[in-house]
Amino acid sequence: MRVVIASCSVDYSGRLDAHLPQATRLLMVKADGSVLVHSDGGSYKPLNWMSPPCRLTVAEPDDADAGQGVREVWTVQNTKSDDKLVVRIHDVVADHSVDLGVDPGLVKDGVEAHLQKLLAEQIDLLGPGHQLVRREFPTAIGPVDIMAKDSGGASVAVEIKRRGDIDGVEQLTRYLALLNRDPLLAPVQGVFAAQEIKPQARVLATDRGIRCLVLDYDAMRGLDDVDSRLF
Repeated sequence: MRVVIASCSVDYSGRLDAHLPQATRLLMVKADGSVLVHSDGGSYKPLNWMSPPCRLTVAEPDDADAGQGVREVWTVQNTKSDDKLVVRIHDVVADHSVDLGVDPGLVKDGVEAHLQKLLAEQIDLLGPGHQLVRREFPTAIGPVDIMAKDSGGASVAVEIKRRGDIDGVEQLTRYLALLNRDPLLAPVQGVFAAQEIKPQARVLATDRGIRCLVLDYDAMRGLDDVDSRLF
């Protein structure tokens, strides 16, 4: 992991174009090749990023950039698309690299972890014809609980919570924004799955085109005989 604090401007081109004017920011270069640009705000959501597979090259500025005070130009090129992130560095405040080793991954609480396992085994709860791709699908900002394909072959990202609130919808929204940059996955539909989904979270999810799914934990474990219910 390389962490750089620098005065820089950032330009993204490809599926969308975006520009960040010069300011002091935190740049993270991860071992998997991903590059993330953070500010001192916005919680843990990066201002911009490039997820792997990608290649980082560092070059001297051309005359025009040098005249603007640029000392170094980072070009992060996605190797499977035309998406490109260009970081023009003016002044470096700090530059530090550390080998973090192998991360054991996120350990969820018992119920959420079990819900994820059960839904992966009962993937048809998402709808007829769905197929499991992978649990804990990796992204540059954390793993998606479940990645699946629907009956038409389209990608489906599932975020699982015990209690579904607005924070969970925001988390899934960030995953979808990142996943939909990948031409091999896009378009990616979101499913917000929980034992209980709060009304505000349901409204927000619906507004963002995210489908909500209420999970019956007992039924999924085989402890609830739905055929014997009176109501």
